[in-house]
Amino acid sequence: MAEIEVIFYIEGIGNDKKVLERALEETAKNLREEKGVKIKYVKLEDVIESPEEELLKYSGVIEAQVAGELGDIVRLTLRYSPAVVEVLKPGKLEMEAKDLMKTLGEVSLFMGKLMKQFGGLAVYPKLDDIPEPKVGYPREEIEELIVEDRNILYRFVIEVFGESEEAIKTTMGKALSIEGCRINKLIVQGQMEGENFKGLLAAELLSPFETLFQLTAKYAPVAISILEPEIIDITANELQNTLTDLGGFVNELVTRPVKRQLVEKKNTEFKLNP
Repeated sequence: MAEIEVIFYIEGIGNDKKVLERALEETAKNLREEKGVKIKYVKLEDVIESPEEELLKYSGVIEAQVAGELGDIVRLTLRYSPAVVEVLKPGKLEMEAKDLMKTLGEVSLFMGKLMKQFGGLAVYPKLDDIPEPKVGYPREEIEELIVEDRNILYRFVIEVFGESEEAIKTTMGKALSIEGCRINKLIVQGQMEGENFKGLLAAELLSPFETLFQLTAKYAPVAISILEPEIIDITANELQNTLTDLGGFVNELVTRPVKRQLVEKKNTEFKLNP
């Protein structure tokens, strides 16, 4: 598999300069000691103060150039949640579907554990006014979407719960459509448990590479299989966007408790000092 070379820009923020400096130094040390990848360099910028910020006054950045296979780069992205990932090379990557499925499985497992701890990621605006998407495509159109538009055809199974089987099917159809998917098949199976329906949703979807990765990170599917094509080509720009999104998703989850504490503190101060 081709080697991928990237630059991670890892941001840290805090309200205590010394604590933040120690945290960034520890992160930089861990990066330098990573095995299974090539660490070209790790550069730790000085922590700076932003006086206009009331709560998180201090910020710092680690810049690291790393090279490795896609699976290794994805694992580091999950571990260090960079704010930005810049892909230096290659300009285009070809990957077998079975290898990509393995990486997607690791993303699903990692994100599923985080979401059990910090809550879900898939949040949508009110879907009542969104039209129900088309479900089912003729074979000729599927082939055209794969060959001409570089879509990937895959099956995707997630756990679902809601008011009823039909309500879940309608809502998830609209949600998947908003995400940028074309839906070839959509099946919900399960049973009522008390007043709520609980079960599994299986979907056969067509989407670009970036959307496939985003859905995997947002929903942590219990199963995912790529049907076509056997070889998937990924551009540097697509990979760059995907890795940056992935780092953002992880950061969104792990910083929720801190953000919640800061909001509560600010609200308390407001009440005490009207």
